[in-house]
Amino acid sequence: MSLRFGKTMEQHEALQMNALQLAYLGDSVWELIVRYILIMHKYNVHHMHKDCVSLVNAHSQAEILQNIQDILTEKESEVVRRGRNAHAKHTAPKNQNPDEYAAATGFEALFGYLYLTGQNERISELISNITEVQKNG
Repeated sequence: MSLRFGKTMEQHEALQMNALQLAYLGDSVWELIVRYILIMHKYNVHHMHKDCVSLVNAHSQAEILQNIQDILTEKESEVVRRGRNAHAKHTAPKNQNPDEYAAATGFEALFGYLYLTGQNERISELISNITEVQKNG
């Protein structure tokens, strides 16, 4: 998947960004990926919406991150750590576990970083791993 607005960033440039900025973008990237996968399954819109909501939330993102943690590179793990430790001006929503919310921020930061640096092949590798784990789990 390649949807690009302008040039990609060098890795060192993206690593200098605030982790919450990476997560802000990564949230949208992840949702776009999920919606793309769902629409390719040719589900009806109601089914797609329910499945999307179940995958684009802190609990699911924290679980997915747990499942891919072992295959992340050192740089990717660093981005996740920075995202996890970033403190937004607001706390986790009342219905969210704060630890899951922090992990989800790390997950989103990872996808923001990979998108900004044009690592589409790596995004595809992670998606393949995620879908494989979900099939078997």
